[in-house]
Amino acid sequence: MGSKNKLKRFNENATFSNVFQPLRAEITDETFKLKGKWNTDFFKNDNPIVLELGCGKGEYSVSLGERFPEKNFIGIDIKGARFWRGAKTALENDMNNVAFIRTQIELIDLLFEENEVSEIWITFPDPQIKYKRTKHRLTNEVFLAKYKKVLKEGGVVHLKTDSEFMHGYTLGLLHGAGHEVLYANHNVYHNEGAPVEVTAIQTFYENQYLEVDKAITYIRFKIK
Repeated sequence: MGSKNKLKRFNENATFSNVFQPLRAEITDETFKLKGKWNTDFFKNDNPIVLELGCGKGEYSVSLGERFPEKNFIGIDIKGARFWRGAKTALENDMNNVAFIRTQIELIDLLFEENEVSEIWITFPDPQIKYKRTKHRLTNEVFLAKYKKVLKEGGVVHLKTDSEFMHGYTLGLLHGAGHEVLYANHNVYHNEGAPVEVTAIQTFYENQYLEVDKAITYIRFKIK
């Protein structure tokens, strides 16, 4: 994507009512006004809040919003030029249950109050295979602790990835720490019983993986 196109998208994002781009200081100082008030001040309803972490182009957040109008969805990614498409689509289709935040995922527990979130989707994250990158892996113990903090009692986390490494790493960590694995499959398109929202919704890159018959894995779990 050219720099002019990126700038155009950044400028458009600033005008979108469903996009939030708080400064890091605003989040860390805990002056971000929507923390604990997403239902009352933005969505204007009491419906469950579902997050998509590393939402990319926002395709999954928008598709989930279409499929589950009784839930609210928030996509989070540091690259606003990517989720511009999802935000624009949601506005064009008058979807009042979809929003986006441009920020680092590590700040999730400062964006939401304890027990404010019902579900978390982690879709095709960078597996951070190199040992030095372990701290950035979105299912490591540090991130799981942050998710637990914002999730309601019984809240669910979904991990969908094309990385067998990420799938295996996460399963091992979950079992080792005594978390509750509700469902796990290393190839959801070749096995029956996968939740419909896992196989019915496909991202741009996921379609490319499927064209070359690359396995897509999925885990649904609760953090103890």
